[in-house]
Amino acid sequence: MDTKTFDARPLLRALVIAGLASCLPAHAETEVQKLNATVEKLLQRMEQLEAANKRLQSEVEQLSAEKAAAADASKQASPASAAEPGAPAGEAHASAQTAAAADGAPQPSKLEQALEGVSVGASVAMVSQRALEGTTQGNKSQLNYRADVEVEIPLAKVADVGESKLFFHIRAGQGEGLLFAYPTLTATPNSTAFFMQNSDDSATLVGQAWYQFSHPLAAGASGAQPSLEATIGKIDLFGFFDQNAIADSETDAFLNNVFVHNPLLDSGGAIGGDSYGFQPGVIGSYASDAADKNHWKASIGVFASGAGASFSSSFNQPFVIGQLGYSGEGLHARPGNYRLYAWTNGSFAPYNNEAASPTDRTSGIGLSLDQEVADGLTFFTRYGHAFDGEVRFDNAFTLGAQLTGARWGRENDRVGVAFGWLNTSSGFRAAAPTLDVDGDGVADIGYSPTGAEKDFELYYAWQLNPNLQLSPNLQWIGQPGGDPNAKDIWAIGLRAVAGF
Repeated sequence: MDTKTFDARPLLRALVIAGLASCLPAHAETEVQKLNATVEKLLQRMEQLEAANKRLQSEVEQLSAEKAAAADASKQASPASAAEPGAPAGEAHASAQTAAAADGAPQPSKLEQALEGVSVGASVAMVSQRALEGTTQGNKSQLNYRADVEVEIPLAKVADVGESKLFFHIRAGQGEGLLFAYPTLTATPNSTAFFMQNSDDSATLVGQAWYQFSHPLAAGASGAQPSLEATIGKIDLFGFFDQNAIADSETDAFLNNVFVHNPLLDSGGAIGGDSYGFQPGVIGSYASDAADKNHWKASIGVFASGAGASFSSSFNQPFVIGQLGYSGEGLHARPGNYRLYAWTNGSFAPYNNEAASPTDRTSGIGLSLDQEVADGLTFFTRYGHAFDGEVRFDNAFTLGAQLTGARWGRENDRVGVAFGWLNTSSGFRAAAPTLDVDGDGVADIGYSPTGAEKDFELYYAWQLNPNLQLSPNLQWIGQPGGDPNAKDIWAIGLRAVAGF
């Protein structure tokens, strides 16, 4: 059936005129003629507007088609394509920017390109402590601060394989914290204290500066892809050995260094690091991902010790440590971390170094583990044993737990508690009453150690917002230094940490 376009304008004109005529008296015929002329002009104006609308619609459709074609062309064009021969320098780059702009994708600036992948972390910790029991050196109340800035910079792949990066750690601080007249075996109630020669002077140094390269190996039958990793530079070795999920940071968990690292290695002096705990070294690791949830890692590290830790000597009699670690499903299929390690150090400074020899050798084994046992509840333990060397204590055992605040509606809060036991060595018990290290004719220690030093700490971490945490703290040190006649030490504190 043949169809034709129906034009309603004549009918509309007729209806309007008929309606007006029926409403007007006979003597108003001239007025009807005038209205008829007006209606005719209005209808002509409508025709003109309709024609203009069609033209605009056609132009919009054409522009849309051109924009779509330009977008397709920009996606197909390579941003790194070279300019035509003889074209002015920079024309290819300008062309790529133009194409990207047409597609609505802004090009990053040179600064943004240079900083791509760089990660920066910074924190400031301030600690106020007061001694409740125990004789202190100086005021019973002390205040100190420490600031840390860490920067990780990804580098180009080596031979188009693996990943490499640079890492820098800058530390500043002021104040030495609480010091007690009764010497402890190793317990430091405030591990955040940081200063150089004088605690009244603010200190800043580059704590770490190292390079790391990771090389993936061929995937095995299980589909897992193991990798080799090498790290070299000035390093905090506790970032690679003796780690622990809930007892590894004095600014985030326990303040007493007995619970931060293995006491034999850290303040016990077995690592032989510089005055601030850093030292040059090299680490090699092999990581094997046996499954998505279970990972094994074997590492060995060789570090300059003693005078070499402060770059005053080479790797003569270095500190060597090897570790085997597992991370994945543990007790009742809950996440856990298990690390077993052994060490030896030929540049160890013994407690009687001036009376006997400048350096000594010490060797030992250690264990660090953490295991979630229930929702929000994680236990940790560390153990260390020294086989040889003139050490003040030869066995160290710590045990503790952390509970998140989800059970009382504060899921980002935490409460932690820990207990430590440091057993004095037989050699130290025998030498302590008469030991004169500085040769001034007066016994330096002057008491007979017996048994073990005990340490206890309780803290609550109140997370005010993602960047600010307040943490009250209570500590107790029983039989400090292994001295049965020494008074117990009690201290309270408040730690504030701001960072990102």
